Amino acid sequence: MKVLDVCCGMGGSALPAAERVGSSGHVVAVDLAQNLLNKGIKRAAERGMTNIEFRRADLENVPFEDQSFDTVVCAFGIFFVPDLHGAVRGLWRLVHPAGFLAITIWGSKVFEPADGIFWEAVRQEDPELLKSIKPWSKIFEPDPLRTLLIECGVSDPEVVAEPGTHPLKSPEDWWTIVLGSGYRSTVDALNPSARERVKVVTIEEVRRQKIREIRVDVVYATARRSAESEPASLTDR
Repeated sequence: MKVLDVCCGMGGSALPAAERVGSSGHVVAVDLAQNLLNKGIKRAAERGMTNIEFRRADLENVPFEDQSFDTVVCAFGIFFVPDLHGAVRGLWRLVHPAGFLAITIWGSKVFEPADGIFWEAVRQEDPELLKSIKPWSKIFEPDPLRTLLIECGVSDPEVVAEPGTHPLKSPEDWWTIVLGSGYRSTVDALNPSARERVKVVTIEEVRRQKIREIRVDVVYATARRSAESEPASLTDR
């Protein structure tokens, strides 16, 4: 199979995909962050993988021909774009007849109870910045995500939610997660002094509340394109 992983980061889903398709398959992994791509390239080389390549590309303008992949994957990346419909249509057009599309997003209570602590600290520093957060909040349940996919022409999507938790060994672990997630852009948007105050307040409140784990609920969506599908350029644009 030929697989495309969009918003691949450093290969969290692309590397397992390359293992799954084996030497006869091929994975193309794309992301805008070159530093993450470099890490992915290094990880693939360390594992001796020759069936995967990392390229810099934008989710909103993926530079590949229509219906050119057997599977298109986007794990925790679709919500970074303001035009969700355009992004989904762009991914679906790349799926080969009888091929698959797979999208994952965070659930509605992700990172709680620490999540609310962080965003309240941000609000105290910059209320305007708070207004632009969490673009996935419109689709964080199975039904809204399924509706979005259908509106974009995706065939009979299956969407399921799965609860989960992640342990915090220390309050500082939560700040590490913040910096390693999409929340990093919010942190970087703060001025240095405000950034430090948000960090201190967030860590101390997590410590005060004795938070030992956070929620990591996920919503999974998969769909298979009809084997008799018309060219994507006619049906999906």
